[in-house]
Amino acid sequence: MKGFSNKLYTLYALVWFVFFTLLAFPFVVVFSFFGKRMGGNLICSMAKIWADCWYFLLGIRHENIFESPYNPKGNYIFLINHISYMDIPCIFKSIRKQPFRVLGKEEIKKIPVFGFIYSRGAVMVDRGNTERRARSVRILKSLLKHHISICIFPEGTFNETGKPLKSFYDGAFRIAVETQTPVRPILFLDNYKIMDYHSLLSLKNAKSRAIFLEEISPEGYNLRQISLYKQKVYDIMENKLKTYKASWIVPAEINL
Repeated sequence: MKGFSNKLYTLYALVWFVFFTLLAFPFVVVFSFFGKRMGGNLICSMAKIWADCWYFLLGIRHENIFESPYNPKGNYIFLINHISYMDIPCIFKSIRKQPFRVLGKEEIKKIPVFGFIYSRGAVMVDRGNTERRARSVRILKSLLKHHISICIFPEGTFNETGKPLKSFYDGAFRIAVETQTPVRPILFLDNYKIMDYHSLLSLKNAKSRAIFLEEISPEGYNLRQISLYKQKVYDIMENKLKTYKASWIVPAEINL
């Protein structure tokens, strides 16, 4: 009976998701004519409203928790653990004051309507194509130069290891060192319980939390020390996920 209720709840959520996506489409088309920067900022602001409405109708209460002082107008590279299909909408519930862009996978563009909207408000990356990947990096650096923060999942894809995190890619840390932009980790603790990566039909009503950790400056690191900087950030995020006892971590990993 519980499983059936979850499926009904998921269907209810999907209907509203499609409704808001279709409602947003004409606005995104119009905003696209304002250019990559201004148009992207407008799409980002609209996505925050979209997320607010969707979470409200789903009855999901979101809370931002700041472990250290946070400058809402600061320029950051936000690094987020990736564990659920809910991670993308949760970004727009979490980062409220500043414009930002999400680094997204190229294949998302293939999804009808949503893919178009997502590609206009995000920076798409094709990791299998060196030239396109380099172009995405140049766009990210340009955004930071114009005081637009960026959001990256350093794990690249879902963490299905049973550990707090899977290994990180170098890209975010190289950009941080080259642009001297501080990294600001955000932990999504509850998205796995709300909707895990195994099924799109696993949606549940639960509290949502985003933990903003202290910013980690790249000052003092050079391009030959990317791995050291990456490891420092990884260790901090991993230890905090263990401290908060994130639900996807197997008990043996918590007790290490």
